[in-house]
Amino acid sequence: MSIRNNMQSYVKFLTYMIAVVLINIAGTTLFFRIDLTANRLYSISEASRKVVSTLSEPLTIKVFFTRNLPAPYNNIERYLHDLLQEYEIYANRYFNYRFYNVSLDNAGTDDEAGENQKIAKEYGIYPVQVQNFEKDEFKFQKAYMGLVIIHGDMIEKIPTITTTDGLEYRLTTSIQKLNNKISALLNLKNKVRIRLFLSSSLKIIAPYLKLKDLPSLPKRVEEIVKELNAKMYGKLVFEYFDPSTDTGLEPELKKYNILGLNWPALSNGKIKPGSGFIGLVTQYGEKAISIPLINMVRIPLIGTQYSMADLNEIEDSINQSIESVININEDIGYLADHGTAGALPDELTNPLSRPRDNISNFRSLLSQTYSIRNVLLKDGTIPESFNCLIIAGPTKKFTDYELFQIDQYLMRGNSLALFMDTFNEITPPRDMQAFSGRRGPEFVPLDTGLEKLLDYYGVHMKRSYMMDKNCFRERSRVKTGGGEIPYYFVPVIKDRFINHAPIFMKNINELVMMRISPLELNNGRIKKNGLKAIRLFSSSDESWEMSGQINLNPIFIHPPPADEMKSQPMAYLLEGEFPSYFAGKSIPEKKTQDSEKDKTDKKVKKKRRKQTKVELAKIKSEGQIIPKGRYGRIFIIASSEILKNTMVDSEGRSSNVTFIMNVLDHLNGRDEIAVMRSKQQKFNPLAQTEPAVKMLIKSFNIAGLPILVIAFGLVVWYRRHSRQKRIRLMFQRQAPA
Repeated sequence: MSIRNNMQSYVKFLTYMIAVVLINIAGTTLFFRIDLTANRLYSISEASRKVVSTLSEPLTIKVFFTRNLPAPYNNIERYLHDLLQEYEIYANRYFNYRFYNVSLDNAGTDDEAGENQKIAKEYGIYPVQVQNFEKDEFKFQKAYMGLVIIHGDMIEKIPTITTTDGLEYRLTTSIQKLNNKISALLNLKNKVRIRLFLSSSLKIIAPYLKLKDLPSLPKRVEEIVKELNAKMYGKLVFEYFDPSTDTGLEPELKKYNILGLNWPALSNGKIKPGSGFIGLVTQYGEKAISIPLINMVRIPLIGTQYSMADLNEIEDSINQSIESVININEDIGYLADHGTAGALPDELTNPLSRPRDNISNFRSLLSQTYSIRNVLLKDGTIPESFNCLIIAGPTKKFTDYELFQIDQYLMRGNSLALFMDTFNEITPPRDMQAFSGRRGPEFVPLDTGLEKLLDYYGVHMKRSYMMDKNCFRERSRVKTGGGEIPYYFVPVIKDRFINHAPIFMKNINELVMMRISPLELNNGRIKKNGLKAIRLFSSSDESWEMSGQINLNPIFIHPPPADEMKSQPMAYLLEGEFPSYFAGKSIPEKKTQDSEKDKTDKKVKKKRRKQTKVELAKIKSEGQIIPKGRYGRIFIIASSEILKNTMVDSEGRSSNVTFIMNVLDHLNGRDEIAVMRSKQQKFNPLAQTEPAVKMLIKSFNIAGLPILVIAFGLVVWYRRHSRQKRIRLMFQRQAPA
């Protein structure tokens, strides 16, 4: 009997074991997944489903991935399999994907893998080095971790995939980019000009510069353009210019900043002194982008070294420049005058002002999904080609006519993204600091004119900086005593002070601000204007304002008493049908700068203008001002520091970047893209615990657990003792008298 029971047990165990193995094998081939994460991290978003379900031409994704990679890369291929399988579920018949085996065996004789590696290199996918810990030592191995997306004749590649973070976002936006590129190319009225400027005189000194391939460069570039032209529906044309024989090219060489080289007599006078130019320009209409063809490196003691750009780099550069000049992405406006961050060079006229062009990371990330259109208010009205205008840190005052243009742009149902500053930081030269006795920068209050528009709409920027105990802290050096230095003017916004109700604010659990001013809402004005004000985030309960004399030296900043601290809003989103600030008023006069010639006969012109005004006063106009606009949005934050390179990482993975890009997507009506981007945020901080609660938990861990063990032992002892007592009594009753 016991032998039969043992046999049944073994059979059951083997049956269960085989069932588990078969289920795992089936799970690797049959796609089925239950996503229990709060933000649906492992399920594709609605934007991805829409993109792959509306394909109108075949789209193929080719994945080149080395197998059996060490951690943390070993799960990326599995994740890619699952992700692409889910894409396939929601895609139409035009979606395809394929994984290529590029893993060579130990002998390196796998013909299929070798052939696949050649295919990968043809697409521009090259192996990268990854670190592997094997047999108690670190080793490096080459691994292919990339993919290409082929849509029609267009190719978009992701050459390196080292993490699963944001992978869905990269895939979906790349597919969207290809769709936009095809549409833009098909709608071109003229051809894109690929213009090569190469002086024939440079061929003489090419051997001295170690540029042996320079004479064949025109033919090679022409071949590249020919190959690209076949993929881009015949919309490209190649042009070759020789500045050595055509002196009329000099204005264009200066306009496009083409590289020029000058040389003295060489080889004992065999080569005469001369000059030459080399460069490539991609041009469509009035927009042009220059591409350097020679790399220069200045090495101390050795001198300047020259090298030709790689042909693959030239092809990629041409491809990227074509995307820029034909505007494959949605347009977004950026105010490029009035001293804004990243303003044009001719606007940087104040020698005492800080450089304001350090927003290259922000512009680079923004240009991946938008075509940035620089707007100069001095040139006239704001174009209608974009739905959102960014105004970042203006320092120069707007005229009433320029404010009228911004106001009417909003009235037409568009959006404004305002990154305003309440102070202008001015650092005087050292000699002026010594003369005035003041060290460090001076913070001068700003009045650009936009403040009165915002006050009219219902939001006011306070002339102060927010300080917060919840701030960035830097560890000081041991030589200075160690410890931490709190930067109270760099507040860290915790999760509970962030409003997660707007869909584009989900999964944003922490933000870092810098030199930000608090906002004050005029609820009466908001209600009167029929607007909706949404607070996006606030400072902590341990924050206070610094106003008047501003000094941001951490040594001189001391927190006030607790009763003077309170939480204050830092960013708002206003929505609704805005009333015009200029409603019921006449259109402001556009001011122009008089030339020197105009100033000489100023009196004559003044008399003419006076006569003209009298005559024009008799003419009345109607319908020029939109008194109440269509539904629009204003995002307002009183700091432009959030756009600077110190706050925006080049990879775009920080929560600050996610917040900024999500806000801009919301203002452009692309909430589905914002949701897809923010769901990759994996930073989930623990809830803040009060000190008393922490002490209680610590005390319980130290003393509570032993007490529980003792109490449990006493209960067990008591139950055993009671059982023994009951048994003793039972036998006593059964015993004969």
